[in-house]
Amino acid sequence: MTPTFQLITGLLTALLLIGCDSPTKNTTTESPSIDTTIKNEQEASEPLKQIILTMGSWRKDDVEQIGFILKKFNEKYPHIVIKFDPTEPSQYNDVIAAQLEGGTAPDLFYLRSHSASAEMFNKGYLVGLNDLTDIRNNFPPQMLNAWATKENIYGVPLMAVSHGIYFNASFFEQNNLVVPTSWEALLSLAEKLKAEGIIPFANATGDNWTTNGLILQNVLPGIIGGDQGRLEYYNGTRCFNDAQMVSVFKAVKDISSYIATNHRLLKYADSLQLFIQGKSPMWFGGSWDIPFFEAQNPDFDWSVFAIPPPDGKEYYVTFHPDAGIGLNSSSPYIEEAKLFLQWMTTKEFAVLFEEQLPGFFPMHYEVTSTKNPHANLFLDLHNQYKTATRIWRQIEQGEPSDYKVAVQASADVMNNLITPQQAADNLQEGISSWYLPAQQCQHD
Repeated sequence: MTPTFQLITGLLTALLLIGCDSPTKNTTTESPSIDTTIKNEQEASEPLKQIILTMGSWRKDDVEQIGFILKKFNEKYPHIVIKFDPTEPSQYNDVIAAQLEGGTAPDLFYLRSHSASAEMFNKGYLVGLNDLTDIRNNFPPQMLNAWATKENIYGVPLMAVSHGIYFNASFFEQNNLVVPTSWEALLSLAEKLKAEGIIPFANATGDNWTTNGLILQNVLPGIIGGDQGRLEYYNGTRCFNDAQMVSVFKAVKDISSYIATNHRLLKYADSLQLFIQGKSPMWFGGSWDIPFFEAQNPDFDWSVFAIPPPDGKEYYVTFHPDAGIGLNSSSPYIEEAKLFLQWMTTKEFAVLFEEQLPGFFPMHYEVTSTKNPHANLFLDLHNQYKTATRIWRQIEQGEPSDYKVAVQASADVMNNLITPQQAADNLQEGISSWYLPAQQCQHD
């Protein structure tokens, strides 16, 4: 391992492992050899029967890239064809849940990290994957834990993502602007730009998820104290409406003064164009935006800087295990699907994935660099600062989930419908309605 990847994996400790009861179906029995059946067929005189597997995903933007990777797998196993069948991101969770219940789910499908996929395994919908050769040796435990119980792995890590602020480096250089090193300095820069008639940040609120996903998740680790602070909310040491969480929503409200006045009418794609067209010099975003920006090829240089924390606080860069792939326990082609999952654990797959989708980072021990200079900008931030995972989606087993409450609360704050204190109170009230540690938390 290189020092960069050691630091990333070393700092991503203490991810919350959501414990689950044993699944209702017997999906964890280890087979003596994943490809025994295939080898026996290969030794037979008759040609192998073609097998068609389907793969579900919430990434409709990646059809071409994933298709390229799946063709590489087909070259290794000509009798196995995998068809990529993505769903709209906003509909994915509901669609997969309905398909699993109705028995129509794809053979392989993308898994959210932590509690959402743990619940699927607990219900018996996912095959246990402990028998994949060297899976525990090829991925750091911090990454595997996002798709595992204490005893069983039920998903192969696919990709992690990072967060930061994209900025128009040409604009900064032409106007003698320096990258701010504190939250206060960032707001001062934004105020200066606004006074000159420039929209400081290209972000908008037409899609509810963006305020939480791009802004709140960006600023939160530096305010609450990274993963240690996150775990204190989970275990009830702190309440979700304590002073630090109020400060997080206050930071979201701060940014609301420095985005387009018609931000409610602008969707995610519209706000990306504000940055690409040079109308706003900064953009709260994630590493997943890299392929889009590169494809658009703007006529200025762009770069990324880490979210500066408030004065006196430490820097943190969000680095989150975003997606794994699981195997439907009702698939008629369990062994063939496991061949693909086994290939996913290899360096060959990881290198292909990194090359095809820069900004989506494979989580393998052996893949520690990228050929893409913009993806390396994020890796440089990981090497320079502490990293932390996202706070939401890890306690989703109740209703309303932490994610749903946070999305609504952050959007309402950004749109000046509620105060930061009310947003934090809504978060505490929603989660504590079913989550015991939140009910027993220690108030300020």
